[in-house]
Amino acid sequence: MAPTAAEQHTRKAVGLAARDASGHLSPLAITRRSTGDDDVVIKILYCGICHSDLHSIKNDWKNAKYPMVPGHEITGEVNEVGKNVTKFKTGDRVGVGCMVNSCQSCESCNKGFENLCLGIIPTYNLVDLDGTITYGGYSSMVVVHERFVVRFPDTIPLEKGAPLLCAGITVYSPMKYHGLNIPGMHLGVLGLGGLGHVAVKFGKAFGMKVTVISSSPGKKQEALERLGADAFIVGKNDEEMKAAMSTMDGIINTVSANIPMAPLLGLLKPNGKMIMVGLPEKPMEIPPFALVATNKTLAGSLIGGMRDTQEMLDLAAKHNVTADIEVIGAEYVNTAMERLAKADVRYRFVIDIGNTLDKAAATTTE
Repeated sequence: MAPTAAEQHTRKAVGLAARDASGHLSPLAITRRSTGDDDVVIKILYCGICHSDLHSIKNDWKNAKYPMVPGHEITGEVNEVGKNVTKFKTGDRVGVGCMVNSCQSCESCNKGFENLCLGIIPTYNLVDLDGTITYGGYSSMVVVHERFVVRFPDTIPLEKGAPLLCAGITVYSPMKYHGLNIPGMHLGVLGLGGLGHVAVKFGKAFGMKVTVISSSPGKKQEALERLGADAFIVGKNDEEMKAAMSTMDGIINTVSANIPMAPLLGLLKPNGKMIMVGLPEKPMEIPPFALVATNKTLAGSLIGGMRDTQEMLDLAAKHNVTADIEVIGAEYVNTAMERLAKADVRYRFVIDIGNTLDKAAATTTE
């Protein structure tokens, strides 16, 4: 049978897809759109595994569209560009983060905050403006509008930099816009996982005093000696918490568990700020007095715009900020998801797409 007109103008690719809420990932033949005038075609070399990928493939947020190819920490090289593309050329090292499109015309988009656009198109699991379902970076290639592609500095390895496209911008943006990037300030980082360990590194890059607040005493040595934090507090230790009361200018809260908020807000100085980037499943209980009495702020932050993402990468290159990763092959991805669910990773899995995806697809039978 002859291909349809639409089929003639698509590209064949392969991805690792979940078919249902079991979350099991296996190879799937997919298509990508043809190269538009403003598009960049990217050969994917690496893709980080974000905790939101696990939530998504398991349909924890009740919005899954199967089959689903997850992944929004994409790095690779440019294979082709559309005729209107001016920022990139074939062979460039590039990345794609949590979004691949937006309306590009609203107030937020015009100010460089595409992440706040009501028409934002995530990198996977949504219908794009052309009517196709977006597939993420657990795949061999992707076609993206140049506005949503960032240039990767030569000094950042693609595999170690991939998680910065989600974890990096997620902590960098609130630090920038809430004034938690001033040398000499005291920053608390709540939770030492994929987000938290990058927040520590950016805090030190900004010249701040950084204290990690964690429920895991076993992470103290790593936080202080390997990541460069200045202090470590066990959140369940009343004496340590009391000693740190009213000492922090701000806290980046990366925790996705429901935990008591009043003791944590007590760590802030008057006029201090806690910025939430984690997503607890249940509503939080906030004692109003914990905010009102000393003029404290509780805010949220969602990734960042494209201009800030490029700025973040350039700063990371200047200060040698990368993620601590474990590189895996495509054939290991389901085991990695099982380990991620148990928090058994320091601190981010990254799939070696370029060297292992085709082999995994060729040797897997469904």
